[in-house]
Amino acid sequence: MFLEERQSQILAMLERDGKVLVKELAEKFAVTEDSIRKDLSSLELDGKLKRTYGGAVTIAEKLQMTEANRRRVSDVEAKRKIAAAAVKLMQPQDLIFLDISTISIAVAQILEKTENTYKILTNMIDVAVMLARNPKIDLFCAGGRINQSRDGFSDVLNLEFISAFRPDVAFIGAFGVDIKKNSLTSRDTAGGVLKARMIEISKKSYVIAESRKIGVEGTYSFAALDKADGIITEVALSETLATAAENLGVKVIVAE
Repeated sequence: MFLEERQSQILAMLERDGKVLVKELAEKFAVTEDSIRKDLSSLELDGKLKRTYGGAVTIAEKLQMTEANRRRVSDVEAKRKIAAAAVKLMQPQDLIFLDISTISIAVAQILEKTENTYKILTNMIDVAVMLARNPKIDLFCAGGRINQSRDGFSDVLNLEFISAFRPDVAFIGAFGVDIKKNSLTSRDTAGGVLKARMIEISKKSYVIAESRKIGVEGTYSFAALDKADGIITEVALSETLATAAENLGVKVIVAE
């Protein structure tokens, strides 16, 4: 059976039953559970389902439950482009921090298949689950109290653990990036404090943000934009914003 046909049948089963289980799918299609997980990961990034522990459910069901899942199915192509650009900035053996961000999921999907050796530090559950299966990845997961609506950890225990590391490169998510005000914002203070700490202790840091977040403000300003080395986004900035970023010493990387 071709990959596309198997994935099509998985979606049909999901539409019929509302959920699917990895173990049952592996038995049905006579493939490994890892192959099924990769199918579900690909379908999730396409916005066709939401992975859960041990399987997947329909997007419709999960969209009613958490805001995090609404973010997963928006701007999918933009996230893929930004993720690909981020991976190009990684060097084998680097220690990379992946923040809680739906773009980090797209990064992890690329790294799931990598033959390069990386050290990955993350506080995002989905990223940890995806990368734990690749023996080329030396994975560190920063735990603590789980924030279920954000799919990760962002409390004082998490901050204490993660502060012991010195990443070569950190990829930081943000709710808003205001270049004119030199501001990065989030919508929760705990997550914002952790983001600021990672920018501070990492050798290099890049904000990963879709273009729709440029000029947006959240409720908590966690860092000045010029504390980061650059922004990765999928659309070229206006001349005014590009000049403002240049004046701040912040590199703008436009993902293609």
